[in-house]
Amino acid sequence: MLIPPCVRGAYQELPRAQTFDLWIEAGDVISIAPSAEAPRGTLVSAFADLHVHLDKTYTEDSVGAANGDLATAIARAAEGRARWTAPDLRLRMSRALEDAWACGTRAMRTHLDWVGDDMPVALRVFEQLREQWRGRIDLQMVALVPLDLWADAAAADRIAAQVAVTAAGGTAALGAFVYRNDDLLERLARVFDVAQRHNLPLDFHVDEGLAPDARGLRAIADLALSRGFARSIVCGHACSLSVQPPDEVLQTLRACAQAGIHLVALPTTNLYLQGSWDGTPVERGITRLREADALGMQPSIASDNVADPFYPYGSYDLFETFGLAVQVAHLAPAQDWLGSITVHPAAAMGLAWDGRITEGSPADLVCLNACSDHQLLTPAGRRRSVIRKGKFL
Repeated sequence: MLIPPCVRGAYQELPRAQTFDLWIEAGDVISIAPSAEAPRGTLVSAFADLHVHLDKTYTEDSVGAANGDLATAIARAAEGRARWTAPDLRLRMSRALEDAWACGTRAMRTHLDWVGDDMPVALRVFEQLREQWRGRIDLQMVALVPLDLWADAAAADRIAAQVAVTAAGGTAALGAFVYRNDDLLERLARVFDVAQRHNLPLDFHVDEGLAPDARGLRAIADLALSRGFARSIVCGHACSLSVQPPDEVLQTLRACAQAGIHLVALPTTNLYLQGSWDGTPVERGITRLREADALGMQPSIASDNVADPFYPYGSYDLFETFGLAVQVAHLAPAQDWLGSITVHPAAAMGLAWDGRITEGSPADLVCLNACSDHQLLTPAGRRRSVIRKGKFL
């Protein structure tokens, strides 16, 4: 099998098109060695999906699509959220996990809407599903809280305390939607205050729009650096980087790299919501993946919304989303970017296995039919066999 250098635990100095033989025993890779045989496919570690919304998923039929308008999507999601029940959430979230599992995903981080002081019903469902799926899909959560709610110190501490309880069973983080807010630094500082008091990581929706003056990402980086923030910070979207001057983009990304911020691109939702719907769009809102990678930031690509007002299409096949990102962001060679759905998100999520295939690593693998770089994005090349604990699903 071909194993791209970005997912090799050894032999990284060998050519990109190097084939290997693997021996698997008792659920682990026990031996790996270069092979002289012709490749029969491409082997990567099972996928890690860093940014999804399991609570909203599969609601498009009940609330309708937004036709590219973010405000409409937010309003329709709120309308639907008022009717969510535990059985409904369990049914939709379980369906998403089954889909992701079949496609080769081993870890997911979901944002859960947390719009008031009270604990959302989705959190309890999430905790139950996390235990039910333990050993198959490693589930993490982010409390997606309105930025203004963090200004209420008592409510903020109650929310953070509940997230900390959830974190006892696995990783959980605090989050917020950040976009051109008044008094931005002051409001973000409150989120950092709460995270530091409760020793929790941060995960933001930031600059999800095409306004050049949206500089939330830079504000987060500056706060992280000034405070010496010790926990991980993930920032998703960062669409405004696509329309800002190159010098400003470079300064922002350098600050992010220095702060250790992990950037995640979300091509499906951003292509749907960004850019005018009055005609064929020119601005598409894909963040600066190549520039971030050149600075050593090792960005990720994730699924984001599936079949909800924010993106009424899609599935939990992360490799399909990867293929879209390769095309819209000109990520070539495509094999060099497979770390964006395996190794890089595994690091951002703090998973026990970093996703590199080596002797002693888990045999949680995806065998793609593609035998060359360009075949990765063909229908035949995308076909795959999923191996978990050394056995084919």
